[in-house]
Formats: sequence, structure tokens, C-alpha cells
Amino acid sequence: MPDRKFTLIRSRSLNRTSTFRFTIARIIITGSVPALAIAAITASGGRTGGAPAQPARTAVARTAQAPVARASGGTSATLLTTQAQSATRRHRLGWKKEIAWKMMFNRFPWRPKYQFRYLNRLWERESGWRIRAANPYSGAYGIPQAVPGSKMASAGPRWWSSARTQIRWGMRYIRSRYGSPRRALAHSNATGWY
Repeated sequence: MPDRKFTLIRSRSLNRTSTFRFTIARIIITGSVPALAIAAITASGGRTGGAPAQPARTAVARTAQAPVARASGGTSATLLTTQAQSATRRHRLGWKKEIAWKMMFNRFPWRPKYQFRYLNRLWERESGWRIRAANPYSGAYGIPQAVPGSKMASAGPRWWSSARTQIRWGMRYIRSRYGSPRRALAHSNATGWY
């Protein structure tokens, strides 16, 4: 059958997980109806069914678009679902940590996304974020473990029972002495105090 020509062109798929796929980009057919049937079967990946034979160009267009539509539809649906879930989910830090996060964002030159983790580790170790945490040996008091605790009166009222006052004082202390919570934690790791 020398009058029939099939040209297959290899192209690389944009799908990240797949390797090379062979896609029929162009089929040049000169001949009779059996050639169209063979082209349709070849374009559909070898599937035969009750579907009537269609021109080869239409079959190629559907075959080339189907994997892209399925991949992008599934990925975008999953992405939208994930974004919707993350938008409704909030960080549940606890009210004292929420105060510290907002204060760090609004009043101090630190980005909470990067610096809060160091502050959290530091104060978890020092007081466990307890307002009335007291060290009987050193006299340290409160969330930031100020020595003596009465120093925190410079940051606001009721230093002995106000988490906001204690957090404000602790962050001012860290800023003036170390510059950032990361440096304060590094000093604490090296010496056992900050």
C-alpha cells in the first residue's frame, strides 16, 4: 500500500510525572475508509469500541487534549480544595502566644513568620509561657523570667498578672540586648540564660 503515508511525531508531554509520550500530531492520509479506521484506532491509543470512526484530525485533537484536561482539572480541583481548607484553618497558638505574635508583627521590627519560633522555644524553656512562673533560686518571674519581676512595671500595669505587660517587656528586653529572638535563643543555648 504505497499510496498511504503515516507521519508520527514524537513530542514531550508537559506532565511532570510522566516520561516521553507519543502523540500523533499529524496524520497524512491518502486512501480509502480502512485507512481512516486504522488512523482512528491509532489515535485513540488502540482502543476499539462501538464509537463510529471519525476523521483522523478530530481523533488526534481529542487524544492530545484529553490528558491535559484531566491532569489540569484534577490538579486545580485538589489545589482549590487545599486552599479552601487552609483558608478556614487558623493557627491555634493559645491566647498568650497570639498576643506575642500580634505584638511582634505590629510593634517590633521582626517578622513573626521567621522569628516567633525562636521566641516560642526560648520562653517555653524559661517559663512554659506561665504568667506566674517563679524561680525561687534566682527570683526570676513571669513569662520572660525577669530578675527581679518588678522591672516589668516599666512596660505596663499589673506586671505580676498581665501577660500583655510581661510579653511587651520581654520583647523590649530582647530587642535592646540581643536584637532578635533568634540571637537571644542562641545565647541561651550557649550559656543557659539570656
